[in-house]
Amino acid sequence: MRSRLIAVALASALACAPGLASAKGCLKGAAVGGVAGHVAGKHGVAGAAVGCAVGHHQAKVKEKNAAAAQANGTTASGVQTTTTGTK
Repeated sequence: MRSRLIAVALASALACAPGLASAKGCLKGAAVGGVAGHVAGKHGVAGAAVGCAVGHHQAKVKEKNAAAAQANGTTASGVQTTTTGTK
């Protein structure tokens, strides 16, 4: 019975592995949320889950803003870039 449980746990972990590649911001958010949840009263798992969601959302917003800035010809800091010669 125990070996079956280990096999199921290993199979489910491997099935979830491809999804980790697109989880930008999740690991950092989960770490911060887990610590905050633990300090707030032993809610580390809930804090990690919420932190993952928030971190992923912030990474998507940052990526979207960077793409918009590149399309407008500016850097992420707002500095205008030129493609022809020097000013």
